[in-house]
Amino acid sequence: MGKLIILLVEDNEVDAFLVREAMEDQDFIHKIYHVSDGSKAISFLKKEYPYEDAEEPHLILMDINMPIMDGQEALIKIKGMDAFKHIPVIMLTTSSRKEDILKAYKGQSNSYIVKPDDIYELDAIVTTLKNYWTNTVKLPKS
Repeated sequence: MGKLIILLVEDNEVDAFLVREAMEDQDFIHKIYHVSDGSKAISFLKKEYPYEDAEEPHLILMDINMPIMDGQEALIKIKGMDAFKHIPVIMLTTSSRKEDILKAYKGQSNSYIVKPDDIYELDAIVTTLKNYWTNTVKLPKS
């Protein structure tokens, strides 16, 4: 597969910055889009204003605890829409609660990753994402 288009759904600007920093220099990333809540993620996917020119992502990285629409609710909406349910959603969150993990997988999350506190651990996660999503699995869009 070529380079990936990623939608990062994250309300915390510092966390969003760190994730973007860890990913932007990677050779497997074509573009990273960022929105701050689940409602905006749905609008992004539907290409509603102001996202009319947005490209469909190959992967969605979704936080859980966000205002307006949290990641769990957005996950269920995305997986409930025929046009978008094929897009893998990876929950990338600070929560390690069993209830959140179970709810995410019941909502058809493709993976659940707890955000590390350390930038080097985040870099290791990005490397793992790269190896898995570009070298191991076949995504529906080429």
